[in-house]
Amino acid sequence: MTNPRLSLPAWRERAAHPLPDAVRGPAVDPAALTVGQVHLGLGAFTRAHQVVCTEDAAAATGETGWGVLGVTQRSPRVAEQLVPQDGLYGVLTAGADATSLRLVGSVRDVAFPGRDTARVLAALAAPTTHVVTLTVTEKGYRRAAGGGLDVTADEVAADLADAARELSAPVDGPARTPVGMLVRGLVRRHASSGAPLTVVCCDNLTDNGTVLAGLVADALAAVPGSDAVRAWVEQDVRFPSTMVDRIVPATTDAHHAEVERLLGLRDEGLVVGEPFFQWVVEDDFAGPRPAWERAGATLTGDVAPYERAKLRVLNATHSTLAYLGALRGHATIAEAVADPDLAAVARALIDEDVLPTLVAPDGADLAAYRDEVLHRFANPATGHTTVQVAMDGSQKLPVRLLGTVADRLAAGAVPHAAATAFAAWVAYVRAAAAGDLVVAGRTVALDDPLAPVLARAAAGSPQEAVDGVLALRQVVPADVAASPGFRAAAVAALRTLRR
Repeated sequence: MTNPRLSLPAWRERAAHPLPDAVRGPAVDPAALTVGQVHLGLGAFTRAHQVVCTEDAAAATGETGWGVLGVTQRSPRVAEQLVPQDGLYGVLTAGADATSLRLVGSVRDVAFPGRDTARVLAALAAPTTHVVTLTVTEKGYRRAAGGGLDVTADEVAADLADAARELSAPVDGPARTPVGMLVRGLVRRHASSGAPLTVVCCDNLTDNGTVLAGLVADALAAVPGSDAVRAWVEQDVRFPSTMVDRIVPATTDAHHAEVERLLGLRDEGLVVGEPFFQWVVEDDFAGPRPAWERAGATLTGDVAPYERAKLRVLNATHSTLAYLGALRGHATIAEAVADPDLAAVARALIDEDVLPTLVAPDGADLAAYRDEVLHRFANPATGHTTVQVAMDGSQKLPVRLLGTVADRLAAGAVPHAAATAFAAWVAYVRAAAAGDLVVAGRTVALDDPLAPVLARAAAGSPQEAVDGVLALRQVVPADVAASPGFRAAAVAALRTLRR
């Protein structure tokens, strides 16, 4: 027998009967909410992170004006999951030893740009909308090689042409890109109420608020006759930077089955998250906002120290465990950090090389943060595989690891643990390029935008391999490559690793 699908009526009927201890319903009454926040890019991460925080903030203050209009990207799939469920969905929190389920009711509408652009633009222009949040991935911003908006891309150009027409009258055509949607909404808002607005980028981009503000400025600069809109944006629209962190694994059939067992209802919009949650937001708002700090977020004058700590403590260690773990045949990060040898390298990287380069943000306990990170990596429910984390090393290591190396060298210290992490990447490249890296019974290919370049650079003896990779200026800064001490440490480490 098939269980009924989750919806407001189905939930109300279910909630009239005793619930398991591990289940709780929405923190707010969904039917009482009106939309005050538009979110572009309503994926799994957002539903397990920002929407949860907004709902808990509204519950803490009793405000009913923070319902969310969620906007999908290229596919209507999320709308097809949530609209029949009246916006309700579950967040299954999966710890190492226990799981729990909460329902979230703050998504009050879901729009697909391919057919619902007019509805999204109306919400962006409405004076009752105070906050726009985005998680559209780095690729979604359509940046050119120099970092600005690629105004020559066909879809971006078409959106900007529509934005130009919006200056005279509303345009019915669908928005094709997130920045295009946002800019058209800003044009309409300026023409209608001119109410202030806060736009919060939640994607993993360094200084993401400044980046998004620059992309919007680039877009408006390419729209003839938009001077008044540009002046209004500069004065009345804010783009605070943020840092987000929560591991959100893919939802599996087993997760769905567990929720059906707990709830007795089918949830097609289910998402899964680890217990940990972090959201750091620059305290720079144009108007009202949810009281996110009442729901676990950190409001700060400077996000950069938090972002730096995450990149160097969490992300660099994640990559290090991925390379070392894969070389030892470990399939997951949880398996890798459970290996005493690899855990020792991870801890040495943080303690000996990373922490000396950091200033604790707002008095945070960085040693406690280190312990929390390693604890999170040990959670098998996150499902992160070593091969998944190891991909795109040429793009990741410059920001995750090599900044630490440069800082330690500048301080007169040779970062031996970081040299081991670098050597692990070189060893991984060598093994994958040669076709002899096998993880969980599968031969692993080198997955990196610079794969052919890396394969050539990392060939030969350990010394030749280190020298070859250090010579890649698009990856390794000149000051790091020029260090005899770092080079010697990396060569020594590579000799001890699998070739």
